[in-house]
Amino acid sequence: MPKTPASPARTPLSRDRVLHTAVRFADENGLGSLSMRKLAQALDVEAMSLYNHVANKDDLLDGIVDLVVAEIEVPEIGGDWKAAMRRRATSAHETLRRHPWATGLIGSRINVGPAMLRYVDATIGCLHTAGFSLQQADRAWNAMDSHIYGFTLQELNFPLVPDEYASAAEQFLPLIPAESHPHMNALARLVSSGAHNGVADFDFGLDLILDGLERVRQTRPE
Repeated sequence: MPKTPASPARTPLSRDRVLHTAVRFADENGLGSLSMRKLAQALDVEAMSLYNHVANKDDLLDGIVDLVVAEIEVPEIGGDWKAAMRRRATSAHETLRRHPWATGLIGSRINVGPAMLRYVDATIGCLHTAGFSLQQADRAWNAMDSHIYGFTLQELNFPLVPDEYASAAEQFLPLIPAESHPHMNALARLVSSGAHNGVADFDFGLDLILDGLERVRQTRPE
């Protein structure tokens, strides 16, 4: 009798596999859809087996936040601090766009995973080594992160895509006549004509912050 083909070996369940699967699930379905039951189904295991690798839902969320943060470039300490912080900001923005659910989660939790601790410590170290006091460094990286998180959230949730801006501006014009809203009317006409694309510019805001921080760095803290 022919032998029955052996079933393929199942990949052992581990914390790393649980967390990476949870990140993929959240990317595809949104964080609101992530539950221990649905995650277990995605892994083809019983839900109770997950608790051998994550303590609870909070532990799962902390773990997936840390995986996302691990994708962000960590700034080098020493050298050109502006270039390092620019790369950090750009990397963070790109990472958060890949994981649209992560920005809100990062901002709403106290994150003490190893990737987050390394990321924050290197950021403070980069700024402090460049001449910022620790107090200035703290304010500096928080100002940058406010721009990164706020810009990303607006970009992800804005109701229009860039290709729709011109037509939307054209439709908006009757609501902002030049007699009562001259500046908005003029700007909307630039967008509707294609002379200005109206798209928010991440680097524009980043440049303003970095230039402002350079002025702060040149001051002497009390």
